[in-house]
Amino acid sequence: MTPRQSEISAESYAASVLARAGYQVSVQYGANQPDYDLVAEKPGRILLVSVKGSQDGGWPLAVARKKKEVTYHQAIDEWKATQRKDIVFIFVQFLGIPLTSAPRVYVARPDDVATYMKSQCNGRGHCSLAENYRRDHPKSHYTQQIPKDWNFSQVRIDTI
Repeated sequence: MTPRQSEISAESYAASVLARAGYQVSVQYGANQPDYDLVAEKPGRILLVSVKGSQDGGWPLAVARKKKEVTYHQAIDEWKATQRKDIVFIFVQFLGIPLTSAPRVYVARPDDVATYMKSQCNGRGHCSLAENYRRDHPKSHYTQQIPKDWNFSQVRIDTI
């Protein structure tokens, strides 16, 4: 898929799983809508949802903020400061998924995402959210994996 096809596929799939979870879903149309892509509603609950699709195992959320004079933690803090406090992220991963199978889906809030990105690379931090990554190098060894409680489920989406 092209990056745009990945975005469209991710938003469509996120809308589908939200609908299956009992939410009424509204989609924002138009180029590059700010803050959120979907509005998911069920009685007494409204979620503003930002959908992020990936085909390579990660999502480069704070990469543009990382400069030579800026630490990874500072870049992640800058990214977090620009996020709405009420936003819910849905991350959709297509890496290794056949066309006829469902992608992996994760749900998190900005605070959760920032905390996880800061914990990556043995606490040094990393500006891309890595789904599942292992590095074995003579000078650095680490394994990163999105927390299991981020997996999309009825309980997760209803309680986040």
